[in-house]
Amino acid sequence: MMDLFDYKILEILQKDNLTPLREIGDSIGLSAPAVQRRIKKFREDGTIEKNIAVIDRDKLGSNVTLLVELFLESEKMNQIDDLKKKFEVVPEIQQCFYVTGESDFFLVIVVPSMTHYEKLTKELFFSNENIKRFRTIVAMGVSKNTLEIPLNVSL
Repeated sequence: MMDLFDYKILEILQKDNLTPLREIGDSIGLSAPAVQRRIKKFREDGTIEKNIAVIDRDKLGSNVTLLVELFLESEKMNQIDDLKKKFEVVPEIQQCFYVTGESDFFLVIVVPSMTHYEKLTKELFFSNENIKRFRTIVAMGVSKNTLEIPLNVSL
């Protein structure tokens, strides 16, 4: 069971996971060792999945962000699970959502060029008989790029 301190710690770490323990503790009323124990517990139980850096894609040169909607022929769970596993290891796929509605998956893909994306579609989509069709939307720009989960905790 998480308490208010846990939520406050997570809220701070989502904004900057390099915030010093003492600074976190001072801002929420806990000691640095208490904060450290809680963070360790979050890592062990999977509440904190990863410590990552969010990179400004514009600083890396030409990158194309694509939103791809997939429609499957068959919705058998073993085929869906196979696709999920396949998508997990493709570095260009930033996010993969299994969704309800007309489509079955929604992917966020970042590639260096449309030529690269064309190759990727051949490898991932056209070669897979269970993918009926896909629809690609090219992002004109990215105005928000975060993985923060709203915790609705007032500090």
